Amino acid sequence: MNTFGLHTFAIAPVWDLDLIEPQMERLKGLGIGLLEIPLLRPEEIDTRRTRAFAERWNVELIPSLGLPASLDVVARPDEALAFLEPAFTVCEAVGSEALGGVTYGTIGKTSGRAPTADEIDGMCSFLGRAAKAARAHGLKLGIEPCNRYETHLINRGIDAAKIIERVGADNIFIHLDTYHMHIEEESFEAGFKAAAPYLGYVHVSEANRGVPGRGMLNWAACMKAIAGIGYSGAITLESMNHVDFDIAGGL
Repeated sequence: MNTFGLHTFAIAPVWDLDLIEPQMERLKGLGIGLLEIPLLRPEEIDTRRTRAFAERWNVELIPSLGLPASLDVVARPDEALAFLEPAFTVCEAVGSEALGGVTYGTIGKTSGRAPTADEIDGMCSFLGRAAKAARAHGLKLGIEPCNRYETHLINRGIDAAKIIERVGADNIFIHLDTYHMHIEEESFEAGFKAAAPYLGYVHVSEANRGVPGRGMLNWAACMKAIAGIGYSGAITLESMNHVDFDIAGGL
């Protein structure tokens, strides 16, 4: 049984419980069982209040992030690991089981070319260390393939699967997003099949990031592909009515 989730960019530009809580009765009525926290600045999250909120409304939480442009996981992995550490602390404190998103690089940073051997080597080394740090907090670590205009490092489900197999950490999972898949995969069936052994989280997002059904995404093919691999994890709507300023440029 899949849990239906909502990325909170649909209802608020940041994780602001004063904005989010008044909408919870309506959201629960729509079947929402999970909320995704945009973890752009971990120090801004009131973890105690957030955990109490999740327990009060009986919703799961999964924070996600993209590494900021100032970081380089290949050239300066220690800095990137230091950035992730408070994010892992927040995930653990709010009762989440995982951190998702673009945890391997920066959204909006691309060479315009295929990743080099040095980039792949550096990214895999970094992810191995990041997975170990996540495990120390009892967490899994998601890697979200993004389209070629946002990153050149991991674009498809098959790319993410190869990276996970090379790293060899059992707490890394693939976080697929139908918006990116619509651009990069040959088909939803091919993308979901390639990711299936490691798939742990799914963003469903329209081709224009708006209201599902008001864009060009083939939702019937998407849902058939998800059902076809027997995926039973969370399916989270990412519809960007609000986007925090720090991430908007990268998107």
